Amino acid sequence: MGAANQTDPTTETTERSPFAACHETHIGVVFLVGDRAYKLKKPVRTGFLDFTTRSARLAACRREVELNRRLAPDVYLGVSDISDPVTGGPADHLVVMRRMPARRRLSTLVSAGEPVSDALRALARRLAAFHARAERGPAISAAATASATRGRWLATLERLERFRGRPLDEAVYDDLARLAPRFTAGREPLFAARCAAGRAVDGHGDLLADDIFCLPDGPRALDCLEFDDGLRHVDGLDDAAFLAMDLERLGRADLGARFLDDYAEFAGDPAPASLRHHYVAYRACVRTLVNCLKAEQGNAEAQALVGRHADLSARHLHRGAVRLALVGGLPGTGKSTLAGALADRMGAVLISSDRLRKEQAGLDPNHPARATYRHGLYATANTDGTYAELVHHAEQALRFGEHVVLDASWTSARHRALATDLAERTHAELIELRCDAPHAVAARRILHRRRGPSDATLAVASAMERDADPWPDAVVIDTTRTPTDSLALGARAWEDATRDDDRRNWPARTAGTGPCLTSAGPTPFSGG
Repeated sequence: MGAANQTDPTTETTERSPFAACHETHIGVVFLVGDRAYKLKKPVRTGFLDFTTRSARLAACRREVELNRRLAPDVYLGVSDISDPVTGGPADHLVVMRRMPARRRLSTLVSAGEPVSDALRALARRLAAFHARAERGPAISAAATASATRGRWLATLERLERFRGRPLDEAVYDDLARLAPRFTAGREPLFAARCAAGRAVDGHGDLLADDIFCLPDGPRALDCLEFDDGLRHVDGLDDAAFLAMDLERLGRADLGARFLDDYAEFAGDPAPASLRHHYVAYRACVRTLVNCLKAEQGNAEAQALVGRHADLSARHLHRGAVRLALVGGLPGTGKSTLAGALADRMGAVLISSDRLRKEQAGLDPNHPARATYRHGLYATANTDGTYAELVHHAEQALRFGEHVVLDASWTSARHRALATDLAERTHAELIELRCDAPHAVAARRILHRRRGPSDATLAVASAMERDADPWPDAVVIDTTRTPTDSLALGARAWEDATRDDDRRNWPARTAGTGPCLTSAGPTPFSGG
């Protein structure tokens, strides 16, 4: 492999060290001797395993070899007995492995700034192939449903709660507890569709950079989670997200994102970005709990990692929270321009009322269909039907994890109530943006507008302004600035949507106008 050969020109795939070494964990001991590694299970009982009998330890050794041979068949050589010097019979058992070259450990290479992109792409291909042939079935799929995913989150958060305040920051914990259940509560169809498509597999379950070795003939992923089958029953993307999270923890979020891109390519996985963020957040939350427990036992390194993993988890929950953005305003205020730019930047589904209205009527969206205010295609009943359909289309996308931007005037409080209800039903974050421009600017835009879905005239704009309901909850965006400036303000409101009101970046509210993201107050459309 290219990346491996750049830093290790040999074809060596096994550590040939004259030095013996020993590494101990709370459940086992690893002896490194020559080109072999020997793993001994301790006779301990914890909350998740029981190794107190020799038969249990033997079963665990055999299971570890069996499961890990799925991804690294040439590393896990078998199970060996330790003989009792008195009876000659077996006293205990060892997992026998090839000793991996420590310098080729993925975490070591990443920390040293070595090139690993080729190795990670090869690993993504290997993981996707592994998932393609992995065991599936109703019991495995049941572990990847929305309710099961929510249950894992709630169980983890419940155990984390006693660490809230120390060593876990209170505000960060509150973000995790608030945002994680919102995602799963509104995305049942997304999880159900993935289970039906066979995305739930018996995977690796513990894909960490410390346990991956980048060898010249390809990467090896070791130490899958073997003590609890249920914890390996996950969505394949969830399995891959574990490594993406760990790469970000090492300071290389770019490598993590690229690894998920490569995995999605090889697995043919069309998952929305929000689901990627959700799984990365979950994996980081689990590591937060692990480090809290270690810190409680006096582990200083784990203490430092608590904040890093918790912040990483919260950051991805904020980014992955599904959003419904209403971009409105009177004709000529630039709402369609902003809506399109915001959807492009955020990877959201864009739905336009002007286009949808004509499609419902069987018309070419770019074909003029002008009528006087509230007549013809623009009669009240037709407008109500358009908004109802707008919300219906949005709901389908939101429930499958897609962000949605709705481009419409939104001048009626009754229509906005439909969107508010939709956001509540789907547990989506509602963003309300009202575009604003002086009359002269809006009029010029209307008069010189290129042919498109909108049929609004100056007379229609004036009538709409007269009948418009107050929109106090909207963020007002002055679109007399450049499109780039308007987009930046919209993106700021987008990012703030997942934060508590007292932690948002908005300037002080202006009574009756909502927060105004402009140096000057909103200028109403008047005249015509």
